[in-house]
Amino acid sequence: MLGKLVWLVISAVAAGSLAVVAGVVNPGEKVNALWLVTAAACFYLVAYRFYGAFLAAKVLSLNPLLKTPARRLADGMDYHPTNRWVLFGHHFAAIAGAGPLIGPMLAAQFGYLPGFLWLLIGAVLVGAVHDMVSLAASVRRNGRSLARIAKDEIGPVGGLAASLAILFILIVALAGLGLAVVNSLAKSPWGTFTIFLTIPIALFMGLYLYRIRPGRVGEVSAIGFVLLLAAVFSGHYIPGSPLEPFFSLGKGGLTIAMAAYGLIASILPVWMLLCPRDYLSTYMKIGTVILLAFGVVFMAPTIQMPAVTEFVAGGGPIIPGKLFPFMFITIACGAVSGFHSLISSGTTPKMIMSEREIPMIGFGAMLAEGFVAVMALVAATILIPGDYFAINTKLSFDAIGALGYPVDRVRELSAMVGTDVAGRPGGAVSLAVGMASILSSRPGMKGLMPYWYNFALMFEALFILTTVDTGTRVARFLLQELGSRVYAPLGRQNWLPGIILTSLLVVVAWSYLIWSGNVSTIWPMFGVSNQLL
Repeated sequence: MLGKLVWLVISAVAAGSLAVVAGVVNPGEKVNALWLVTAAACFYLVAYRFYGAFLAAKVLSLNPLLKTPARRLADGMDYHPTNRWVLFGHHFAAIAGAGPLIGPMLAAQFGYLPGFLWLLIGAVLVGAVHDMVSLAASVRRNGRSLARIAKDEIGPVGGLAASLAILFILIVALAGLGLAVVNSLAKSPWGTFTIFLTIPIALFMGLYLYRIRPGRVGEVSAIGFVLLLAAVFSGHYIPGSPLEPFFSLGKGGLTIAMAAYGLIASILPVWMLLCPRDYLSTYMKIGTVILLAFGVVFMAPTIQMPAVTEFVAGGGPIIPGKLFPFMFITIACGAVSGFHSLISSGTTPKMIMSEREIPMIGFGAMLAEGFVAVMALVAATILIPGDYFAINTKLSFDAIGALGYPVDRVRELSAMVGTDVAGRPGGAVSLAVGMASILSSRPGMKGLMPYWYNFALMFEALFILTTVDTGTRVARFLLQELGSRVYAPLGRQNWLPGIILTSLLVVVAWSYLIWSGNVSTIWPMFGVSNQLL
């Protein structure tokens, strides 16, 4: 009875908060960001408890007594039974890339309300269902990829067409995600150094968990958390030190470094680098989002962006198209992402220990990503609209003012973070400014703006890079399946020459797109291909 009462209260809070956000209560007044955070948190909790449980029991008929591929086909390379919390960290880190951060930031030009409603409805009714069903389908089919499932269900010709289409879409998606990392870390020695340190830390965690102290998840989590904090704070001392030239990389250097990491992560056993690094990164991801949520709760900033802007009809300075379909394409992973089906039929089903864990990992991780996207939307919409457009476009201040959104504090914000933030399109800089504004909004904390700004840029890169490494491994699986049609040994998951060759081809493909492209060409391709998938 008490449990039912608790869920009834949570549901009532969600409904009341949504009424305030939508303007049903206190129409015409500006909305406090606290209402958005409360509505999202309560809505997602109710959805997970009831809708997720319904799908697991009545639709998918999950059976915890069935042995999963991780147990039946364990090979120590790709199939490896993994603790559910470690696997949740890996899966969340793999699916939560640029989309939930950059997408809502750019889509805020339509107003806060359309994007917010889609993040709630889309994540629950479409995104989480899509991820959970994809994961269950792959687990029931020996951890096979989406392309292999298509071949089994619709025949070899249809399967080949699906494989080629999925591989192309995945390469484009990896390029889009990788470009966001490059833009975040360019000439940022602090962020680059910190992310570099996560690699040896992850290697140590993998060896500790599976070789030195097998199964001691609590111990390795505590050690990894302490080492991660040390990496973050030590990065602060890199600018101005003799090490700065080695970590202050441009677009070309970062692309090469990221390609080298992606290649290594795709080749090494999944337990050694990929999974522990994703698990480690999840600490930073979830910890920062929770910190940001607490900042909103305690500081209660006001949403400055209108609920709906005139740009829903098209002609926006950031996204020229109309609300439909461009808001949905732009928000992408925050609500629904085809890329997630590749992770749910790629690395994750090969590591899950019981079907009982599918709702937590498939449904729950998507809702967690939706909450991240809501926080990104809040960071965008607490900025004065004119400042938001001044950061995210190359338009002059006068041109932005002519649209009805006068620029107010951009010069002040630039001085506070220590760099010029005007005319920095792509979403990464405006997200960092919004996050820094929230985290340093208490009286007497404005001096921390440069610290939080650089921390936010590093956080964005760390957030996205975990998707790139896992996506590269999934693309390697796909390419091996395709290559086996020409040369059978390529399809063997334990044949090292085939693993190296296919990994190298995948890395060269997406790194070439990053090297030769820019955000205006790659991000729209990523958004469209992601939704098509």
